[in-house]
Amino acid sequence: MSTIKIYNTLSRKIEEFQPIKKDAVSFYSCGPTVYGFAHIGNLRTYIFEDVLKRILFFNDYRVNHVMNITDVGHLTGDGDEGEDKMEKSALMEAKSVYEIAEFYTDAFKNDLRKLNILEPNIWCRATEHIQEQIDLIKILEQKGYLYEISDGLYFDTAKFPKYGELARLNLSGQEEGARVEINPEKKNPHDFAVWKFSPPNKKRLMEWDSPWGIGFPGWHIECSAMSMKYLGATIDIHAGGIDHIPVHHTNEIAQSECASEKKFVNYWLHGEFLLVNESRMGKSANNFITLSDLEKQGFESMVYRFFCLSSHYRSKLNFTLENLQNAQTAWQKLKSKFSNLGKLTGQIDERFLNEFKNCVNDDLGVPKALAVVWEVFKSDLSDFDKRATILEFDRVLGFDLENLKDEEIEIPEEIKKMANERFVAKLKKDYKKADELRGKILEKGFEIEDLAESFKIKKI
Repeated sequence: MSTIKIYNTLSRKIEEFQPIKKDAVSFYSCGPTVYGFAHIGNLRTYIFEDVLKRILFFNDYRVNHVMNITDVGHLTGDGDEGEDKMEKSALMEAKSVYEIAEFYTDAFKNDLRKLNILEPNIWCRATEHIQEQIDLIKILEQKGYLYEISDGLYFDTAKFPKYGELARLNLSGQEEGARVEINPEKKNPHDFAVWKFSPPNKKRLMEWDSPWGIGFPGWHIECSAMSMKYLGATIDIHAGGIDHIPVHHTNEIAQSECASEKKFVNYWLHGEFLLVNESRMGKSANNFITLSDLEKQGFESMVYRFFCLSSHYRSKLNFTLENLQNAQTAWQKLKSKFSNLGKLTGQIDERFLNEFKNCVNDDLGVPKALAVVWEVFKSDLSDFDKRATILEFDRVLGFDLENLKDEEIEIPEEIKKMANERFVAKLKKDYKKADELRGKILEKGFEIEDLAESFKIKKI
């Protein structure tokens, strides 16, 4: 297998990827909290993770990919305060929590389909794994990592010496309230809830019985419990957005490694933010844009995938309509050039294939790999071999080029001119000239289909 190098957030270094098993990869990625539509900033992360998985496939690895669906426990605050996002959405939309979860899960999966993102091997809902989460909490309690306060059961971060290593947190110098809500009952500012109690005298929309009382799991515990269930105590890759580093992923490491006494993840990969006019996207900033919003403005979904792949996953990407329009122009050009190659497939060019693989295997260097695509178009390879080579690249790029519609073919102006001259010659009954022009058009790889009072140009 070829060598893959990836940037490991844990070490802050580019490392050679060496999976636990020789030809198989265990891969967990954080899925959506399904209380609303995903915005295009969220979707950039899923596109990067899709490319990562495709590169692993490209290098002949088998990938067991697990993604969670958070449908309980994710509160509106970064710590353990505020309303449950699911319950808040249910009340606002006058639906049950389960209806909200089902609707926005379907919407999310529809966005993945539009962007040609491969689905995980396993989808796992937090609400369908309550017992697994309780069992994990029991282990942490038995080992003495937890303590109880009025609103729940909390993890004592002081008992895990490596806490904050992933995020490089300066625990001694960081005051409470800088990252999480102040809670005077907590032993340490960074301690986090693994089980929250239902409020007294108020029934929640989603709650379960437990050894500690009626309540619901904290947000972080679900990922540890489900990752361990489906992938084992130690996994190869865990990926997500860069915003997960300081809280969610940091807490996952703490609870997982304390429970199993093993390393949780060997390689952590994180995608950078999508900015909108140089600002982070969010509802509070009133710059929340969905994939459907882009479609309403005339952009096909694949334009957004192309836009994201034009930038490295670890670089901030600034979204403006002008930038997206530029991506659309380039995407249309790529589609046209590919369609003009015809429908017959030849041989993959090994020189270009190696150049492309070297790019993508170097920390997901997709922008450089896209440059190789344009090199293939400009090369002296036959159209058949160009098509075969670019289709091989598309295993990573995920543009679904093989299923482009015929109407995407761009007819060169030279061909259009000859076809019109031939049509005029036929009207004048100059069949000799018409046949000569048909022959020249055929030599260029196109043919004319005569209609009753017009004609149609087709790529051979």
